[in-house]
Amino acid sequence: MTERVLVVEDEPKLAALLCDYLRAAGLDSEWLADGRQALERLQGGAMPAALILDLMLPGLDGLELCRAVRAFSDVPILICSARVEELDRLLGLELGADDYVCKPFSPRELVARVKALLRRAQGRLAPVSWVPAAGGFAIDEAGQRILWQAQGLALTPVEFRLLRQLLQHPRRVFERAQLLDLIHEDFRDVSDRVVDSHIKNIRRKLAALDPPQECIASVYGVGYRMDLP
Repeated sequence: MTERVLVVEDEPKLAALLCDYLRAAGLDSEWLADGRQALERLQGGAMPAALILDLMLPGLDGLELCRAVRAFSDVPILICSARVEELDRLLGLELGADDYVCKPFSPRELVARVKALLRRAQGRLAPVSWVPAAGGFAIDEAGQRILWQAQGLALTPVEFRLLRQLLQHPRRVFERAQLLDLIHEDFRDVSDRVVDSHIKNIRRKLAALDPPQECIASVYGVGYRMDLP
């Protein structure tokens, strides 16, 4: 069955171009121009394999749409926007987006990033093979999932890679630049503040466990360390 990608973009020409490139890459595509209409479609159960969001949308802007979708789904989300300010990128990632592309961009690059997100998401459907980690954690590499004492953590692919790295090397200090390379395997030039945004999300999810797990330590001026019993 062909995977379907929902493009939420209010520029008809750009949306048509993206849909054409997605179809050429073997993916089905659907286009909506209104953020609120997109949310209603998703809440109605029409969940795509991945979601491409513009930020400046009528009805409901892309950041609010991203926040709303993350309340009920872990569908891969890629934000593409003309808003290039670092704050917008960080906010989008903090709200649960898996990737962020600034306009203008290459449609081929965007399709490549969508396909990478889909490959990682498909790993969650692979046979479960839990590997114990320190501190009561367990890692399912193929499914990109992490448990703590049978409690699951709803992690994005980037958050999974970060937490896995910290768990596999407890008490080791990682510089932000090292973790940045782990986040973006294509070594793109982005601010290391992106790491802080993802760590903030992971900490929030660890704090929601019962009891809360406050095990990621900040190393001032350097980066982060996993402190486990």
